Amino acid sequence: MDKLTDKFIWKSLKEGDLKAFAVLFETYYPLLHSYGLKISQNETLTEDTLQDFFLYIYEHRENLSDLDTIAPYLFTSYKRFIINVLKKNQKLKFIDFSEEIIPDIQFSKEELMTNQETENFKNKNIANLLNKLPKRQKEAIYLKYYSGLKTTEISEIMNINYQSVVNTLHKAINNLKEDISILKLFK
Repeated sequence: MDKLTDKFIWKSLKEGDLKAFAVLFETYYPLLHSYGLKISQNETLTEDTLQDFFLYIYEHRENLSDLDTIAPYLFTSYKRFIINVLKKNQKLKFIDFSEEIIPDIQFSKEELMTNQETENFKNKNIANLLNKLPKRQKEAIYLKYYSGLKTTEISEIMNINYQSVVNTLHKAINNLKEDISILKLFK
């Protein structure tokens, strides 16, 4: 089932095909887990909400809309799902959730590491530079380069138009280039 289209997998899932659900789970669980961890910064919460999310999808499969591409739907829905859980967990703290929550994604050195010792120093600096970016830019970078999503998919997930994603990525990369060139001046 690995060479099947998203449209076919989704249609099969909606019809109750457990193999299609298994393909969906195996394909997207690692990506969504990593994304959820960036949002919640809590391993247990991420795993619990992700399992609940996939269970919810399977239980409500008959009511799901038809899709041509699965990733934008899953990332957007899971982001909403985990944020709702976070909101419920934070109610006693009187946090203002009136505005849309933009996850403050933090990049770890492990995500950027290679086996070469010389890369460790670079990776530490890159992680620090990535973490200095504004939230929207960090999310766009993460979805594009760490989750391998297309710009159109990122547009759906972040709920902004295609050109805004392109502009956000462009600004992020320019900010990184500028910071990297400043770092080189001090070496």
